Amino acid sequence: MALAQGAAAQTGAAAPPALPDVTVRSTLVQSPLDYTPAAVTIVDGDRLRDRQWQVNLSEGLSGTPGLLLQNRQNYAQDLQLSIRGHGARSTFGVRGVQIFVDGIPSTMPDGQGQTSNIDLQSVERIEVLRGPYSALYGNASGGVINAYTERGEGRPRVDSSFAMGSNGQKRLGLKAQGEQGGVGYVVSASRFLTDGFRPQSAADKNQFNARLDTDPGDSSHLMLVANHVNVDAQDPGGVTPADWRANPRATAQGPLDFNTRKNMRQTQVGLAYDFRVDAANALRLMVYAGQRHITQYQSTPVAAQKPATSAGGVIDLGRDYGGMDLRWAHDAQLADAPLNLVLGLAANVVEEDRQGYNNFLGKQLGVMGALRRDERNTLNNADPYLQASWAFAPRWKLDAGLRWSNVKFVSRDHYIVPGNGDDSGSTRFRRWLPMLSLQHALNAATQVYASVGGGMETPTFNEISYRPGGLPGLNFGLQPATSTSAEIGLRQRIAGDVLRGQWTAALFHTDTKNEIVAADNTGGRATYRNAGRTRRQGAELATQLQLARQWQLNAALTVLDAKLRDGICDSKGSCVPAGKRIAGTARTQAAIGLDWRPHDDWRIGADWRHVSAIAANDSNSAQAPGYGVLALSTGYTRQWGPWKLNAFARIDNLADKKYVGSVIVNEGNGRYYEAAPGRQWMAGMSLGYQF
Repeated sequence: MALAQGAAAQTGAAAPPALPDVTVRSTLVQSPLDYTPAAVTIVDGDRLRDRQWQVNLSEGLSGTPGLLLQNRQNYAQDLQLSIRGHGARSTFGVRGVQIFVDGIPSTMPDGQGQTSNIDLQSVERIEVLRGPYSALYGNASGGVINAYTERGEGRPRVDSSFAMGSNGQKRLGLKAQGEQGGVGYVVSASRFLTDGFRPQSAADKNQFNARLDTDPGDSSHLMLVANHVNVDAQDPGGVTPADWRANPRATAQGPLDFNTRKNMRQTQVGLAYDFRVDAANALRLMVYAGQRHITQYQSTPVAAQKPATSAGGVIDLGRDYGGMDLRWAHDAQLADAPLNLVLGLAANVVEEDRQGYNNFLGKQLGVMGALRRDERNTLNNADPYLQASWAFAPRWKLDAGLRWSNVKFVSRDHYIVPGNGDDSGSTRFRRWLPMLSLQHALNAATQVYASVGGGMETPTFNEISYRPGGLPGLNFGLQPATSTSAEIGLRQRIAGDVLRGQWTAALFHTDTKNEIVAADNTGGRATYRNAGRTRRQGAELATQLQLARQWQLNAALTVLDAKLRDGICDSKGSCVPAGKRIAGTARTQAAIGLDWRPHDDWRIGADWRHVSAIAANDSNSAQAPGYGVLALSTGYTRQWGPWKLNAFARIDNLADKKYVGSVIVNEGNGRYYEAAPGRQWMAGMSLGYQF
């Protein structure tokens, strides 16, 4: 804020007409969006929900620059998500990107994350942080996604919603919010059902989320959050390019024979306490705990489970996890200029019981058979961190940060039989992660910044679970990837009589050593290896503009050059030369959204999204074709006293284009493609009552 005031004073110009001020929470030292020295996109909850299913992040975040977010149409495997190419290797879940919900990590200490517990029905906003600044979040911070639940305020209100659409999709939602007796509350519950676009892709997702807020004293605030999610989903897997071209709805025979499926249940609670000590000092303590259980039936062939070293074709995994974040913030003066300091400690622990079983009994397939794996795994980290923000001159600000990332893996093997010895072991990865950023205000509406930082991405426990080539034991030879990133950016606010909004631009460059890539992926089981050096560089452009009173434009463009700098060879002796594109990445993606509000009650929108060809394997011999799809939507809102009606409808993929929605990187049988549906429709309504 001191930077903004100094810029306005030095230019001597009147400040532009007032636009809504937005504070970025993802930077440890919070600042207005206009004066944040990092690439960050904020999408508010109303926009995420408007004329959408409110089920997947891909509905409302696909237009975020630098973020490649693909809906697999497979609720057993979560979304395919990467930021500037980080996390592109993931065949399930999320890698290389940190995810938080109300300050509670949805990413484990090893970098394994998931998005299924984000309740879009009650989210207040989502922030997407990209570039070197994200290194302050520690391991696997190629980017950060922060979701925040609404805070209950005002008179009590109840909203119910219902939507239905193609392929048997149905969603029911109920939300209550308000404030009573000094306690603000938001309670949200929903259920989503789908028959699936392809055979073996039905799903049932049930979700609950609650937040309570109160002020125990004049200088303190207490927040309690709790959520639960239960997903039962079939898993159709991928198909070969030839099978996809012949029939986009195809499912390979293996998933059908073994009835591949997954059940996931997770429950967690968290508490955050903020205390203002005095005008210059504040403390914050966040603690959380949760349980997660997964049972997954894979299509691993019976013959592949015969060796004594096989882990079977059924995964049964239970996790107890928890952690804390203790933070002290101090406002001071240095050389008569504002200095903001944040000092903290983040600690997390995961206790995991993992069993593996055959996926057959005799000739019966797709059932839990004999035990083939039994281990107790422990993950933990304890990361101290420091950030300083110094507005050392009227139009200048310097940000610096440092984090000691320290991750420990311990595995204790309880399945020891002839031919399968004791595979217990442990390893630890440590690294200092620095960040430095300099920002300059060209005038009261235009800021430029440059930043540099170092990162580390350890392998996840899932990635060290199997060794390439079917060898026994954990893959403790897999090393963390380390990176150096640089970024320059510009952000400008536009506040004219007709045109209002902002636009941003960024150039980025990341060099990585020991890149972790998929070595093989067969029958739902992936193995990984280090690939030497890689480089990710590119550009981002984005704008949000209010065109007169009735029109609003949102647009984003990302150009990414992500390549191997060293050649790599797998365990079978097959080699890939340097210069190939990193698998799972697209060179370009663009999104344009145009909204028209001809009347206060009506809104009509058109959204176009383009993604260029995506490399499906390291050799780039298989590439999912690029595509561009158009969606149309409309909504109507009407208020009758305490009642509020919202009706909506949309059509996705209006031209009924045939395209690949996502890829399974390096799938061992060549089944890389996960098809997107053709033309889809949905319609629904919500009805709210304000007491």
